[in-house]
Amino acid sequence: MAKNVQRSDVLVIGGGLVGAVTARALSHSGLSVIVIDGEDPKTATQAGFDGRASAIAAASERLLSALDIWPHLVDQVSPILDIRVADGASPLYLHYDHEDVGAGPLGYLAENRHIRLAALAAVAADSNIQFMAPNRVETLTRDHSGVSATLSDGLEVQASLAVAADGRGSGVRKDAGIRITGWRYPQEAIVCTVEHELPHAFIAHEHFLPAGPFAILPLKGTAANPGCRSSIVWTERATHARTMVNLDDRTFLTELARRFGDFMGEIEVVGPRFCHPLGLQFAETAVAERLVLVGDADHGMHPIAGQGLNMGYRDVAALTDVLTDARRLGQDIGSAAVLARYKRWRRFDNTLMLAVTDGLNRLFSNDIAPIRMARDAGLAAVHRIPPLKKVLMRSAMGLSGDLPRLMQRTVG
Repeated sequence: MAKNVQRSDVLVIGGGLVGAVTARALSHSGLSVIVIDGEDPKTATQAGFDGRASAIAAASERLLSALDIWPHLVDQVSPILDIRVADGASPLYLHYDHEDVGAGPLGYLAENRHIRLAALAAVAADSNIQFMAPNRVETLTRDHSGVSATLSDGLEVQASLAVAADGRGSGVRKDAGIRITGWRYPQEAIVCTVEHELPHAFIAHEHFLPAGPFAILPLKGTAANPGCRSSIVWTERATHARTMVNLDDRTFLTELARRFGDFMGEIEVVGPRFCHPLGLQFAETAVAERLVLVGDADHGMHPIAGQGLNMGYRDVAALTDVLTDARRLGQDIGSAAVLARYKRWRRFDNTLMLAVTDGLNRLFSNDIAPIRMARDAGLAAVHRIPPLKKVLMRSAMGLSGDLPRLMQRTVG
């Protein structure tokens, strides 16, 4: 009996925050795409799935707008107008004000489930994309002639290129024999949502405490309580984090309030609490024969700078540029020469961000007096040097470096 075979230009494995956007970006450039995801979208978009929210830099918003994803998301985001960084109880601080760069908000914050829902809505409206979930790749063959995958439902998919967007534990990366370098931090992130008495004024706060950063990130409020809801990313020692997250409600709130402070009035935890291990890892290469790694499948970093998802979106935009140019020139989009361009483009940028986040976490996650004094002085110095502050703000907004075309477009 003949096999049921589906053909596309690109096979994307993983349909999450990065994978679904990858599919939409490549389709937008004229390529046909099949997406395989092992997770049922209905499960992955529930409020209790993982509880996390992500910062969307200005450049990433341009990407999502260009791909018609942003209209599905805009009602669920909160702008980040300012960022205020302080080292514990020190009176010295660093404040980023969006008016200093004159380019709109520094970024946005949205719950991961809403980002996923928006990307899936755009994918569903795109006739050039087939989204197959829940489904799994059982076997993946890659050779000079193309890619062939057998799925758990018996379907065979053939393509010119496979893109692994299946996360830090990428099975595709493992099967390809691509090694990773990485380490676990002696920290875990406690994630929850709080409502507070006073509005957040769209300011993101990051307090550096001895156990690690404590971030208060502005979420879109409710109709009854607008501007009074924030996402908490509380980095705690791994030996304490699980105990903390399992405390009774009253005791947990007491511990949270000690770190949160009283500048937004009374606070209340709403919804479940989550605990996520923290680590850094990077693949020895982002490409193999007819295979590209994007997002966490290639690089995973500490959330201290809120850049993990944004670096994944830069991967997506750069890959789209490379494949679009190759297709226009009549080249094989899965050839080694084409993929080498992507690898060269993204390697330095990703390596630099991994080093920066690792260095910041090590610098600030301690209470050694001489180091604390030096970093406090550094924060205050940067705060008082406007040109340097603008450079750092543009970098945080994703507007520095060699921007892919989809991130150069103005929002419309």
